[in-house]
Amino acid sequence: MTTRIWFNRTFATAAHYVDKIRNNPDGKVVEIYATHPKRHSLMLQAADHADLEPDLSMEQYPQFCIDYCRQHAIDIFIPHFGLSEIAKYADEFERMGTKVMLGGNADLLRLVSDKGDVFRKLAGIEGLTIPEYHIVSTSEEFEAAFLSLKDKGLNACFKPVTGEGGAGFRVIDDMPPTLDILYRSVKPNMYIGDVMRMLSVAESFEPLMVMELLTGPEYSVDCLGSQQSLLAAVPRKKVEGRIRALEDNSELIRLAAAIYERIPLQYNFNIQFIYQDDTPKLLEINPRMSGGLYTSCLSGINFPYLAVKMLLNEEIVVPEPNLNLMATHIEKEVLLKHEL
Repeated sequence: MTTRIWFNRTFATAAHYVDKIRNNPDGKVVEIYATHPKRHSLMLQAADHADLEPDLSMEQYPQFCIDYCRQHAIDIFIPHFGLSEIAKYADEFERMGTKVMLGGNADLLRLVSDKGDVFRKLAGIEGLTIPEYHIVSTSEEFEAAFLSLKDKGLNACFKPVTGEGGAGFRVIDDMPPTLDILYRSVKPNMYIGDVMRMLSVAESFEPLMVMELLTGPEYSVDCLGSQQSLLAAVPRKKVEGRIRALEDNSELIRLAAAIYERIPLQYNFNIQFIYQDDTPKLLEINPRMSGGLYTSCLSGINFPYLAVKMLLNEEIVVPEPNLNLMATHIEKEVLLKHEL
């Protein structure tokens, strides 16, 4: 029996997760579907069946997903884009026989998508340090937040309250740029005067988080959760460049378990920390497979496939992870087989 699995628009590294599911130890036969609005997305090349996504509003998008699952008799839908909106229609997917890999219900996913809400929800967990931060939506609030952090001797940065990856992330400089900036690599730095001029043209804007700039080692903890417990947590450290280390960091594993108790996400999810001196500070939570999960799979835990088995209500065995190794990755050529 073949299991049909659909990935909607996601990043290129998700092609690794297709391989992890295809090359499973149980010999389960899968047929991979992928959609993306960009016709040359690598995910379309990794799939057995590929289609372009139409240009739709977020309100229209869940109906496209429902129709696509019905049209192609999808057994498992692994969404990346539009999680909170898709979750509102979980019952409709279930009624037509499609299992959707969602880390939680619509309310939980909406909470996790808002960095400010996450910080407020997790406040008070023993040993968990939340960075200094302010949520702002006017230029006056932004300036006050920046000055408050500066008065505490902290450098500042800002980013959208919602969003993923590094989209919108900027470091605030309080000294105007000089000519030599034209001869250096592009950095996410912005002069506070330029930021204030841009923000002042609007009476209000979509909320931004202004927070202390964290400059220490960055860790991603890739997690596998069930309805009952946290089954696995693999700390993955950014060493330098493309070098990553899987580290037996008991402090981060304990914090991941404590966060799970407060926000019980299921299947694959990711918690990011940055150390400031010896203190790990929470950065954000991603209720989905992370971009670097394929490195954490080198621990011996096949995160994507175990999540698929969980979704199918099949028994799983999570091996003891190898948490003392370093790895990197290189590019390789991929011939385009789907011309869309």
